[in-house]
Amino acid sequence: MRIALVSPFPPMKGGIAGFSALLRTALEDAGCEVLPVPFRRLYPGWIMQGRPAHEPGHPAVDSRLDLMNPLSWISTARAVRRQNPEVLLVAYWSGLLAPLCALFRAVTGIRTLLLLHNFTSHEQLPGEGLLQRLMLASADGFVTLSDSVGSELAAFGNRKPVKQLFHPVDAPRGPLPPKGESRISLGLPADAKVLLFFGYIRRYKGLDLLLEAMAIAIRREPSLHLVVAGEFISGISIFRAEVERLGIASSVTLLPGYVPSERVAPLFAAADAVVLPYRSASQSGVAPLAFAHGVPVIACDAGALSSQVAHGRSGWIVGRPGAEALAEGILEFFRARGSMPLAEGIEAARRSTSWKAFAAQLASFLGSFARGAA
Repeated sequence: MRIALVSPFPPMKGGIAGFSALLRTALEDAGCEVLPVPFRRLYPGWIMQGRPAHEPGHPAVDSRLDLMNPLSWISTARAVRRQNPEVLLVAYWSGLLAPLCALFRAVTGIRTLLLLHNFTSHEQLPGEGLLQRLMLASADGFVTLSDSVGSELAAFGNRKPVKQLFHPVDAPRGPLPPKGESRISLGLPADAKVLLFFGYIRRYKGLDLLLEAMAIAIRREPSLHLVVAGEFISGISIFRAEVERLGIASSVTLLPGYVPSERVAPLFAAADAVVLPYRSASQSGVAPLAFAHGVPVIACDAGALSSQVAHGRSGWIVGRPGAEALAEGILEFFRARGSMPLAEGIEAARRSTSWKAFAAQLASFLGSFARGAA
């Protein structure tokens, strides 16, 4: 089966680019031929605020597809049509992609499925409902990574085929560096209880709530230490000011900027737990990344996070909103972690949500469309 996969790919930064690279490999291992259709640009320069869109040291990919240039959509769609794939699979995470999906479907005439990382954009867009209707009209079927996205689709009136899957856990990429060595390299206290907040910092991810929770929890457990590593989309100054206002500067390490692949393992190796204080979420790519490194996750009960993290086995779910509840959840996790089967729970998550299992189920679903059976 020949699959054209329209998505960001490395060296473009971001979780979806990394996801798609792993997806391509997994589908090829499952016997499919994947024709990558990468983006050259996703957003205008004023949104990026001077931040590079690609990993440091890597130029933009050799691609004509530019989300900001509709003329490039037509030329790319024609090129895809000439390659004659049996199925067109498009990564979808924002309403900005709906017009592109509609044009690709019309120009190529190929059965089109959307892999929904999100149904609703994280940052609300003007005309979001109209874009969602256009997205529904431009697809022959959908693949979701969580039941919450599937529920949103159904509530919006979708009657097209949907395959609910999951966010896979990557296989460990070799042994982690020792915890003590990693903490020394990051300048962290050797005996601290280290929490990691990782990835792009946007409002919906709740870093402000986590900082408030840290100020509360530190009063009862002074050895807590938070590491924040990632790009601050709205700037870092407001968070630095908040850290100072809360009086927790000595217990918080801010590491702004994109985290290249070689720096990921030491960050996770240094952590006792990863924290996801999200206000809203369809699912999270950070949770499987944590499990891939053998690190448990403390998460707020938002979206599908409670289905990704098994409470008391692979981490801890905070069932109530707010900084007070999050602080109590963090403290409860550390009180209970000695009696939790964390190693077994994380290994179970790895087995049940592997890329091999994901690719097998996805290939079967795509194959039904290629044969015209769906």
